[in-house]
Amino acid sequence: MAAPKVSVALPCCNCAATLPDALDSLLSQTLAEIEILAADDGSTDSTPDILRAYAGRDARVRPLFLAHGGIVAALNACLEQAQAPYVARMDADDLSLPERLDIQARMLDADPGLGLVGCKVRFGGDRKARAGYAHYVDWINGLIRHEQIFLNRFVESPFAHPSLVFRRQVVEEHGPYRAGEFPEDYELILRLLEAGVRMEKAAQELLVWNDPPDRLSRTHPSYGVEAFYQLKTGFLARWLAAHNPHHPDVIVLGAGRTTRKRADLLLEHGVNIVAYADIDPRKIGRTVHGRPVLHRDELPPAGQAFCLSYVGSRGAREEIGAFLRERGWEEGKDCLMVG
Repeated sequence: MAAPKVSVALPCCNCAATLPDALDSLLSQTLAEIEILAADDGSTDSTPDILRAYAGRDARVRPLFLAHGGIVAALNACLEQAQAPYVARMDADDLSLPERLDIQARMLDADPGLGLVGCKVRFGGDRKARAGYAHYVDWINGLIRHEQIFLNRFVESPFAHPSLVFRRQVVEEHGPYRAGEFPEDYELILRLLEAGVRMEKAAQELLVWNDPPDRLSRTHPSYGVEAFYQLKTGFLARWLAAHNPHHPDVIVLGAGRTTRKRADLLLEHGVNIVAYADIDPRKIGRTVHGRPVLHRDELPPAGQAFCLSYVGSRGAREEIGAFLRERGWEEGKDCLMVG
Protein backbone atom coordinates (compact mmCIF):
# COMPACT_ATOMS: atom_id res chain seq x y z
CA MET A 1 0.00 0.00 0.00
CA ALA A 2 1.25 3.47 -0.89
CA ALA A 3 2.08 5.78 1.97
CA PRO A 4 -1.17 7.45 3.06
CA LYS A 5 -1.76 11.13 2.46
CA VAL A 6 -4.71 11.29 4.87
CA SER A 7 -5.27 9.39 8.09
CA VAL A 8 -8.97 9.20 9.00
CA ALA A 9 -9.74 9.23 12.74
CA LEU A 10 -12.93 7.19 13.06
CA PRO A 11 -14.10 6.48 16.64
CA CYS A 12 -16.53 3.57 16.80
CA CYS A 13 -18.75 2.56 19.71
CA ASN A 14 -21.68 0.20 19.25
CA CYS A 15 -22.27 1.50 15.74
CA ALA A 16 -22.82 -1.74 13.83
CA ALA A 17 -25.96 -0.39 12.15
CA THR A 18 -24.23 2.53 10.45
CA LEU A 19 -20.54 1.57 10.34
CA PRO A 20 -20.58 -0.34 7.02
CA ASP A 21 -22.00 2.63 5.10
CA ALA A 22 -19.50 4.98 6.75
CA LEU A 23 -16.58 2.72 5.86
CA ASP A 24 -17.85 2.20 2.31
CA SER A 25 -18.03 5.98 1.84
CA LEU A 26 -14.40 6.31 2.90
CA LEU A 27 -13.14 3.38 0.83
CA SER A 28 -14.87 4.90 -2.22
CA GLN A 29 -12.96 8.19 -2.01
CA THR A 30 -11.32 9.46 -5.19
CA LEU A 31 -8.21 9.95 -3.06
CA ALA A 32 -7.05 6.37 -2.62
CA GLU A 33 -3.97 7.07 -0.49
CA ILE A 34 -5.70 6.98 2.88
CA GLU A 35 -5.68 4.93 6.05
CA ILE A 36 -8.78 4.51 8.21
CA LEU A 37 -7.89 4.36 11.88
CA ALA A 38 -11.08 2.85 13.24
CA ALA A 39 -10.85 3.05 17.03
CA ASP A 40 -13.30 0.62 18.60
CA ASP A 41 -14.19 2.13 21.98
CA GLY A 42 -15.06 -1.06 23.83
CA SER A 43 -18.11 -1.91 21.73
CA THR A 44 -20.44 -4.66 22.93
CA ASP A 45 -22.27 -5.18 19.63
CA SER A 46 -20.87 -6.54 16.35
CA THR A 47 -18.76 -3.44 15.63
CA PRO A 48 -15.42 -5.29 16.23
CA ASP A 49 -16.46 -8.09 13.84
CA ILE A 50 -17.34 -5.58 11.14
CA LEU A 51 -13.98 -3.85 11.53
CA ARG A 52 -12.10 -7.15 11.30
CA ALA A 53 -14.02 -8.12 8.17
CA TYR A 54 -13.31 -4.80 6.45
CA ALA A 55 -9.64 -4.92 7.47
CA GLY A 56 -9.38 -8.39 5.96
CA ARG A 57 -10.65 -7.08 2.63
CA ASP A 58 -8.80 -3.75 2.50
CA ALA A 59 -5.48 -3.05 4.20
CA ARG A 60 -6.36 0.66 4.41
CA VAL A 61 -8.69 -0.16 7.33
CA ARG A 62 -6.62 -0.31 10.52
CA PRO A 63 -8.75 -1.21 13.54
CA LEU A 64 -7.64 -0.15 17.01
CA PHE A 65 -9.35 -2.20 19.72
CA LEU A 66 -9.52 -0.21 22.94
CA ALA A 67 -11.06 -0.58 26.37
CA HIS A 68 -13.99 1.81 26.70
CA GLY A 69 -12.56 5.24 27.46
CA GLY A 70 -14.76 7.70 25.60
CA ILE A 71 -14.41 9.68 22.41
CA VAL A 72 -11.38 11.76 23.47
CA ALA A 73 -9.32 8.67 24.29
CA ALA A 74 -10.37 7.07 20.99
CA LEU A 75 -9.50 10.17 18.97
CA ASN A 76 -6.12 10.58 20.62
CA ALA A 77 -5.33 6.91 20.03
CA CYS A 78 -5.95 7.60 16.33
CA LEU A 79 -3.66 10.64 16.42
CA GLU A 80 -0.89 8.58 18.01
CA GLN A 81 -1.13 5.98 15.24
CA ALA A 82 -1.58 8.37 12.30
CA GLN A 83 1.07 8.01 9.60
CA ALA A 84 -0.15 10.63 7.12
CA PRO A 85 0.63 14.36 7.14
CA TYR A 86 -3.11 15.16 7.18
CA VAL A 87 -5.69 13.86 9.66
CA ALA A 88 -9.40 13.77 8.79
CA ARG A 89 -12.29 13.36 11.19
CA MET A 90 -15.26 11.15 10.53
CA ASP A 91 -18.02 9.68 12.65
CA ALA A 92 -19.37 6.18 12.18
CA ASP A 93 -22.90 7.44 11.52
CA ASP A 94 -21.93 9.96 8.81
CA LEU A 95 -21.01 9.67 5.12
CA SER A 96 -18.15 11.25 3.19
CA LEU A 97 -19.01 12.10 -0.40
CA PRO A 98 -16.54 10.67 -2.96
CA GLU A 99 -14.36 13.75 -3.54
CA ARG A 100 -14.28 14.93 0.05
CA LEU A 101 -10.75 13.97 1.10
CA ASP A 102 -9.24 14.80 -2.29
CA ILE A 103 -10.67 18.34 -2.27
CA GLN A 104 -9.71 19.05 1.34
CA ALA A 105 -6.20 17.65 0.94
CA ARG A 106 -5.70 19.77 -2.18
CA MET A 107 -6.68 22.86 -0.19
CA LEU A 108 -3.97 22.12 2.36
CA ASP A 109 -1.48 21.34 -0.43
CA ALA A 110 -2.19 24.65 -2.13
CA ASP A 111 -1.82 26.86 0.96
CA PRO A 112 0.93 25.99 3.45
CA GLY A 113 -0.44 28.70 5.75
CA LEU A 114 -3.69 26.79 6.26
CA GLY A 115 -3.69 24.53 9.30
CA LEU A 116 -7.22 23.14 9.16
CA VAL A 117 -10.00 22.88 6.60
CA GLY A 118 -13.64 21.92 6.91
CA CYS A 119 -16.37 21.79 4.31
CA LYS A 120 -20.01 22.53 3.87
CA VAL A 121 -22.14 19.67 5.15
CA ARG A 122 -25.45 18.21 4.03
CA PHE A 123 -27.93 17.89 6.88
CA GLY A 124 -28.89 14.22 7.19
CA GLY A 125 -31.85 14.56 9.52
CA ASP A 126 -35.48 15.61 9.39
CA ARG A 127 -35.48 19.38 8.88
CA LYS A 128 -38.95 19.79 10.34
CA ALA A 129 -38.42 17.61 13.40
CA ARG A 130 -34.89 18.92 13.97
CA ALA A 131 -35.36 22.51 12.87
CA GLY A 132 -32.88 23.91 15.39
CA TYR A 133 -30.10 21.62 14.24
CA ALA A 134 -30.92 22.27 10.60
CA HIS A 135 -30.68 26.01 11.25
CA TYR A 136 -27.27 25.44 12.85
CA VAL A 137 -26.12 23.56 9.75
CA ASP A 138 -27.25 26.43 7.56
CA TRP A 139 -25.34 28.85 9.82
CA ILE A 140 -22.03 26.96 9.74
CA ASN A 141 -22.37 26.48 5.98
CA GLY A 142 -22.34 30.27 5.68
CA LEU A 143 -18.93 30.52 7.35
CA ILE A 144 -16.33 29.74 4.68
CA ARG A 145 -13.39 32.14 4.96
CA HIS A 146 -11.06 32.34 7.94
CA GLU A 147 -12.23 35.82 8.84
CA GLN A 148 -15.87 34.69 9.05
CA ILE A 149 -14.94 31.68 11.16
CA PHE A 150 -12.76 33.77 13.47
CA LEU A 151 -15.36 36.48 14.08
CA ASN A 152 -18.15 33.98 14.77
CA ARG A 153 -16.23 31.51 16.91
CA PHE A 154 -17.86 32.68 20.15
CA VAL A 155 -21.42 32.26 18.81
CA GLU A 156 -21.24 28.49 18.47
CA SER A 157 -18.71 25.99 17.14
CA PRO A 158 -18.21 27.10 13.52
CA PHE A 159 -17.51 23.59 12.17
CA ALA A 160 -19.18 20.22 11.92
CA HIS A 161 -16.55 18.19 13.73
CA PRO A 162 -16.65 15.17 11.35
CA SER A 163 -15.89 17.52 8.44
CA LEU A 164 -12.42 18.51 9.65
CA VAL A 165 -9.09 17.77 7.99
CA PHE A 166 -6.02 19.23 9.70
CA ARG A 167 -2.28 18.99 9.49
CA ARG A 168 -0.93 16.42 11.93
CA GLN A 169 1.77 18.97 12.73
CA VAL A 170 -0.88 21.31 14.15
CA VAL A 171 -1.85 18.94 16.97
CA GLU A 172 1.79 17.99 17.51
CA GLU A 173 2.52 21.68 18.15
CA HIS A 174 -0.63 22.68 20.04
CA GLY A 175 -1.72 19.47 21.70
CA PRO A 176 -4.30 16.75 20.96
CA TYR A 177 -7.91 16.57 22.06
CA ARG A 178 -8.52 17.38 25.72
CA ALA A 179 -11.01 15.70 28.04
CA GLY A 180 -13.21 17.65 30.42
CA GLU A 181 -16.73 18.89 31.08
CA PHE A 182 -16.81 20.60 27.69
CA PRO A 183 -17.20 19.64 24.02
CA GLU A 184 -13.79 18.39 22.89
CA ASP A 185 -14.24 19.52 19.28
CA TYR A 186 -15.14 23.13 20.17
CA GLU A 187 -12.29 23.30 22.66
CA LEU A 188 -9.83 22.21 19.97
CA ILE A 189 -11.13 24.80 17.49
CA LEU A 190 -11.00 27.64 20.03
CA ARG A 191 -7.53 26.62 21.19
CA LEU A 192 -6.14 26.45 17.66
CA LEU A 193 -7.71 29.78 16.68
CA GLU A 194 -6.28 31.36 19.83
CA ALA A 195 -2.87 30.04 18.78
CA GLY A 196 -3.20 31.70 15.36
CA VAL A 197 -3.99 28.63 13.23
CA ARG A 198 -5.73 29.62 9.98
CA MET A 199 -8.88 27.75 9.03
CA GLU A 200 -11.15 27.68 6.01
CA LYS A 201 -13.80 25.48 4.42
CA ALA A 202 -14.37 23.92 1.05
CA ALA A 203 -17.39 25.62 -0.49
CA GLN A 204 -18.88 22.26 -1.55
CA GLU A 205 -21.05 19.92 0.50
CA LEU A 206 -18.69 17.00 1.07
CA LEU A 207 -20.13 15.29 4.15
CA VAL A 208 -23.59 14.01 5.04
CA TRP A 209 -23.94 14.95 8.71
CA ASN A 210 -26.59 12.68 10.14
CA ASP A 211 -28.52 13.54 13.28
CA PRO A 212 -29.55 10.37 15.14
CA PRO A 213 -31.36 10.85 18.46
CA ASP A 214 -28.58 9.10 20.41
CA ARG A 215 -25.66 11.20 19.13
CA LEU A 216 -23.38 12.47 21.91
CA SER A 217 -24.20 16.11 21.28
CA ARG A 218 -27.81 15.31 22.23
CA THR A 219 -27.22 13.01 25.19
CA HIS A 220 -23.98 13.90 27.00
CA PRO A 221 -23.79 16.83 29.48
CA SER A 222 -20.40 17.89 28.06
CA TYR A 223 -22.28 19.05 24.95
CA GLY A 224 -25.03 20.96 26.78
CA VAL A 225 -25.61 24.68 26.32
CA GLU A 226 -24.09 25.58 29.68
CA ALA A 227 -20.94 23.55 28.93
CA PHE A 228 -20.51 25.51 25.70
CA TYR A 229 -20.85 28.86 27.51
CA GLN A 230 -18.47 27.87 30.30
CA LEU A 231 -15.88 26.84 27.72
CA LYS A 232 -16.06 29.80 25.39
CA THR A 233 -16.18 32.35 28.23
CA GLY A 234 -12.59 31.58 29.20
CA PHE A 235 -11.34 31.98 25.65
CA LEU A 236 -13.44 35.11 25.18
CA ALA A 237 -12.10 36.70 28.37
CA ARG A 238 -8.51 36.13 27.27
CA TRP A 239 -9.25 37.63 23.87
CA LEU A 240 -10.88 40.68 25.47
CA ALA A 241 -7.91 41.22 27.78
CA ALA A 242 -5.63 41.33 24.74
CA HIS A 243 -7.81 43.21 22.25
CA ASN A 244 -10.50 45.29 23.98
CA PRO A 245 -9.13 48.86 24.12
CA HIS A 246 -11.52 49.57 27.01
CA HIS A 247 -10.66 46.46 29.01
CA PRO A 248 -11.97 45.35 31.43
CA ASP A 249 -15.18 47.26 30.62
CA VAL A 250 -17.85 45.96 28.22
CA ILE A 251 -21.50 46.70 27.44
CA VAL A 252 -23.71 43.65 26.98
CA LEU A 253 -26.48 43.73 24.38
CA GLY A 254 -29.46 41.89 25.81
CA ALA A 255 -30.85 42.31 29.33
CA GLY A 256 -32.96 39.17 29.74
CA ARG A 257 -32.34 36.80 32.60
CA THR A 258 -30.71 34.08 30.48
CA THR A 259 -28.46 36.60 28.73
CA ARG A 260 -27.36 38.11 32.04
CA LYS A 261 -26.64 34.68 33.51
CA ARG A 262 -24.36 33.78 30.60
CA ALA A 263 -22.67 37.17 30.40
CA ASP A 264 -22.05 37.11 34.15
CA LEU A 265 -19.66 34.20 33.62
CA LEU A 266 -17.21 36.86 32.40
CA LEU A 267 -17.11 38.42 35.88
CA GLU A 268 -15.16 35.40 37.16
CA HIS A 269 -12.45 36.31 34.63
CA GLY A 270 -12.12 39.96 35.64
CA VAL A 271 -14.34 41.46 32.94
CA ASN A 272 -16.52 44.37 34.12
CA ILE A 273 -20.04 44.72 32.67
CA VAL A 274 -20.77 48.45 32.89
CA ALA A 275 -24.27 48.36 31.37
CA TYR A 276 -26.82 46.34 29.45
CA ALA A 277 -28.59 47.54 26.30
CA ASP A 278 -31.95 46.33 25.06
CA ILE A 279 -35.02 47.34 23.06
CA ASP A 280 -37.65 45.94 25.44
CA PRO A 281 -39.40 48.92 27.09
CA ARG A 282 -40.07 46.78 30.18
CA LYS A 283 -36.33 46.52 30.81
CA ILE A 284 -35.07 49.94 29.74
CA GLY A 285 -34.39 52.32 32.60
CA ARG A 286 -34.06 49.58 35.18
CA THR A 287 -30.91 48.89 37.19
CA VAL A 288 -29.81 45.26 37.47
CA HIS A 289 -27.11 44.44 40.03
CA GLY A 290 -26.01 48.06 39.92
CA ARG A 291 -25.84 48.19 36.13
CA PRO A 292 -28.17 50.40 34.09
CA VAL A 293 -30.26 49.00 31.25
CA LEU A 294 -30.00 51.40 28.31
CA HIS A 295 -31.99 51.58 25.13
CA ARG A 296 -29.60 50.42 22.44
CA ASP A 297 -30.04 53.80 20.72
CA GLU A 298 -28.22 55.21 23.75
CA LEU A 299 -25.04 53.27 23.03
CA PRO A 300 -22.01 55.57 22.86
CA PRO A 301 -20.42 56.18 19.46
CA ALA A 302 -18.17 53.53 17.97
CA GLY A 303 -14.72 53.66 19.51
CA GLN A 304 -15.92 54.75 22.94
CA ALA A 305 -16.96 51.33 24.27
CA PHE A 306 -16.83 47.61 23.46
CA CYS A 307 -20.08 45.66 23.06
CA LEU A 308 -20.84 41.95 23.33
CA SER A 309 -24.13 40.76 21.86
CA TYR A 310 -25.55 37.78 23.74
CA VAL A 311 -28.93 37.84 21.97
CA GLY A 312 -29.34 34.47 20.31
CA SER A 313 -32.95 34.36 19.11
CA ARG A 314 -33.30 33.48 15.45
CA GLY A 315 -32.75 36.49 13.21
CA ALA A 316 -31.77 38.78 16.10
CA ARG A 317 -28.04 38.35 15.61
CA GLU A 318 -28.24 39.48 12.00
CA GLU A 319 -30.46 42.43 12.90
CA ILE A 320 -28.15 43.54 15.72
CA GLY A 321 -25.11 43.20 13.48
CA ALA A 322 -26.73 45.42 10.86
CA PHE A 323 -27.72 47.95 13.55
CA LEU A 324 -24.15 48.18 14.85
CA ARG A 325 -22.58 48.39 11.39
CA GLU A 326 -24.91 51.25 10.43
CA ARG A 327 -23.53 53.16 13.40
CA GLY A 328 -19.91 52.48 12.53
CA TRP A 329 -19.25 49.61 14.95
CA GLU A 330 -16.82 47.04 13.50
CA GLU A 331 -16.94 43.41 14.54
CA GLY A 332 -13.68 42.28 16.07
CA LYS A 333 -12.71 45.87 16.82
CA ASP A 334 -15.67 47.44 18.64
CA CYS A 335 -18.00 44.49 19.20
CA LEU A 336 -18.45 40.73 18.98
CA MET A 337 -21.39 38.36 18.60
CA VAL A 338 -21.35 35.84 21.43
CA GLY A 339 -24.75 34.19 21.62
